[in-house]
Amino acid sequence: MRRMEKPELTPEEARRDHWRMLRFMMLNALIGSAIGAATAAAVILFDLGGIGTRIAMAANPVVPVLLLVVPFAALFGGAATASAILLMPYEKKYKD
Repeated sequence: MRRMEKPELTPEEARRDHWRMLRFMMLNALIGSAIGAATAAAVILFDLGGIGTRIAMAANPVVPVLLLVVPFAALFGGAATASAILLMPYEKKYKD
């Protein structure tokens, strides 16, 4: 099988392609972070392991909520971004 050569991009096309890929990854990171935050909210609302009760009885409930939501959002956002990078349809541009 002969491997097809990729065409040379002009600087403007390369810049546009770069921004398009960054927007694609940012969108996936935002969606993943939103899913992570929703999952953390579900853990609190469904009182899994009594965490919702403990947060409700805390003197300052903002800190435990942040300690739960931020890692969930970061983990889900990172996983969504990594899967987006792996599944990026970049080679499709160069097919016949």
